Amino acid sequence: MRLPIILSIDDDPQVLQAIQRDLRQKYRRQYRILCTESAQEALDSLTELKKKGEEVALFLSDQRMPDMTGVAFLTQARQVFPTAKRALLTAYSDIDAAVRAINEVQLDYYIAKPWDPPEERLYPVLDDLLSDWQSNHRSGFEGLALIGYQFSPHSHDLKDFLAGNLFPYQWLDIENNPKAQELLTLHGLTPSDLPAVVFEDGTVLTQPSLSDVGEKLGLVPKASQELYDLAIIGAGPAGLAAAVYGGSEGLRTILIDKRGPGGQAGTSSRIENYLGFPNGLSGSDLTRRAITQAQRFGVEFLAPQEVVSINSRGQYKDINMADGSKVVARAILLSTGVSYHKLENPSLDRFTGAGVYYGAATTEAYAFKGKSVYVVGGGNSAGQGAMYLSRTASEVFICIRRPDLTETMSQYLIEQIDRTPNITVLGCTEVIEALGKDQMECVVLENMDTHERRTVPAAGLFIFIGTKPYTDWIEMDIIKDPKGFIATGRDLAKYADFKKVWRQAREPFSLETCSPGIFAAGDVRAGAMNRVASAVGEGAMAVSFVHKYLAEN
Repeated sequence: MRLPIILSIDDDPQVLQAIQRDLRQKYRRQYRILCTESAQEALDSLTELKKKGEEVALFLSDQRMPDMTGVAFLTQARQVFPTAKRALLTAYSDIDAAVRAINEVQLDYYIAKPWDPPEERLYPVLDDLLSDWQSNHRSGFEGLALIGYQFSPHSHDLKDFLAGNLFPYQWLDIENNPKAQELLTLHGLTPSDLPAVVFEDGTVLTQPSLSDVGEKLGLVPKASQELYDLAIIGAGPAGLAAAVYGGSEGLRTILIDKRGPGGQAGTSSRIENYLGFPNGLSGSDLTRRAITQAQRFGVEFLAPQEVVSINSRGQYKDINMADGSKVVARAILLSTGVSYHKLENPSLDRFTGAGVYYGAATTEAYAFKGKSVYVVGGGNSAGQGAMYLSRTASEVFICIRRPDLTETMSQYLIEQIDRTPNITVLGCTEVIEALGKDQMECVVLENMDTHERRTVPAAGLFIFIGTKPYTDWIEMDIIKDPKGFIATGRDLAKYADFKKVWRQAREPFSLETCSPGIFAAGDVRAGAMNRVASAVGEGAMAVSFVHKYLAEN
């Protein structure tokens, strides 16, 4: 197997020799290190590398070179190897150019010269970039394969599950990919067996449930201990942050999710306003880092596992699962998040998973290459989804009820959308109906001002509207606001039922529900800010209150 390449360019022989020495010392076992003094020579070699099936994992270029700048080189190199990471070596005076390059050419990082000691100033940056490249790399993939029909709801559920749990997989559409039929023949399957999952060891699951696939891939749906200090229900940003802090502070912590880590944020194609990541990061990147961190601290993760009810027995809380099993914990954090509202429309229900998707832009985008798609919603999730879809779709139309996006979307996203030529915002527009036979083919749009309707071709419809808290399953006396969000802390006092259910001499802790020892954090909590950073903050803060609760019980 060929090793992927790290390609470094610097016209200064001494600098080039130094970077070559440091790269080989650290990375020579996992990567081929190629170095050259000429940016043009490097560009000329890229096409040949591509023809030979080589892969470039990282470009590392000096900014100041006589034949072209580093930014100019990285811009052209990106056209040949678009998934390669791009880093710039800069002098202090070049930092402004590097910052501009983050927005202009999606530069991944800039490294100031000199970088001594490399163990502190070079290797941590490159380790992070190369880890991201490896986690998203797909070329030549020979592992898990999913075979099915593109417009099959069951196939979509499996793709969504695998992506949500960060399992690399190869999607093979039986109608368009010759390899899909080859695998069917090899394993003695017929189209009626689809969707089918072919594992690396050669075993096959036909029409599998999500739990079957999860068990085969090593996910753990059963708890290993009889009692936990903290059980976290929901593995979105708030739950993941609580898991990291709970585990790092010595609490026996278990994290439970019915699908996989990341929550709604995990499906985001790009989060650009998260502290510490100037060029942004994807929801899957953030999730991967967080779950790895939590597991390093000994946190147990159950998935796919659905909680159907909880009940409190004073110091102990019982968490009952859909499969009949039970987890007992001394404290609980509810961080189940929210889901997108389903549009009450029979025609959309008919095509859900077959052209109509709630979220799922990152999972399904490549199925709509060269086609027209529509996005419904005016929030940040809709904007991020539209930007991601614009990479592959010929046209992306954003349908919103308001005249424009200014009241509902962050300004940085509005500016990106304005600069993207194949995205069009349709103000005061609603989707009335979806049309098609076995899959959605058209949508009917209505202008809310004139009530004029028109039918337009649409291969995909991605819906990002509203937020509904996932709290319907909670049957115990936990106070919720009229929309179903969980009330906590001082806000509980404004509810008439509070004094009927709260029997403690003390006031509720911040983030504590009306049931002592049961806390809520993130989007599921009434009054939450609905931002990734605030959810992470609440998850971390909840652990401090869990400590206080456990200290008195």
